[in-house]
Amino acid sequence: MARYFKYPCPGCRSTNDLHDFDCKFTGTPWFDVEKAYTDIVGALADGAKAEDELRAAAHGDWDSLHQAAFQELRATRRVDETTDESGREVLELVTPDEYRERLAHPPHDPVKTIYEEGSVPGAHDNSVFAMVAYYEMIGLTWEETREKVVDWLVESGTWQRGGFEEGSPEELVDSKRHVHEQGYGWKEKAKAAKAVIDRRV
Repeated sequence: MARYFKYPCPGCRSTNDLHDFDCKFTGTPWFDVEKAYTDIVGALADGAKAEDELRAAAHGDWDSLHQAAFQELRATRRVDETTDESGREVLELVTPDEYRERLAHPPHDPVKTIYEEGSVPGAHDNSVFAMVAYYEMIGLTWEETREKVVDWLVESGTWQRGGFEEGSPEELVDSKRHVHEQGYGWKEKAKAAKAVIDRRV
């Protein structure tokens, strides 16, 4: 049984310990992946720090996993670079509310393509599953997730393309509530959906 990460693997973005076959962190215990992230987040939660101070604040050695997690946090805009009162460049943690708002538009494929292009018949089940799982992963409540996915279904043109058994976007999203409650990963479903969307759009 796969163990699920609170944060994605910085090598392959898997949200569980079933990494991509070529991921450099395959075999790394799930605890170590999460610890690298929490070392960084915990240090920055204590206040903005210069990068050398952040490295020194990590519990244990700052290794390649820490560096990769740090790069992932910056790439996903969870950590920002700014200047303090003295003009020194420092890193600070983005607030949870700001982070969720930033990631409401997924920044990485395959979810980015689903969000931007919308789904097509043949990809609907995987697309909606992936969108619900993605919003759960970034920390949205069920109510927030439901609203975002319903809006996406309409605004992306997905609902208008048809191919649904459900009578409304709301009914469709409600049928995927278990995905949010169980905390399923989004990556495999998103990859499958993107492959179909790429062929049809």
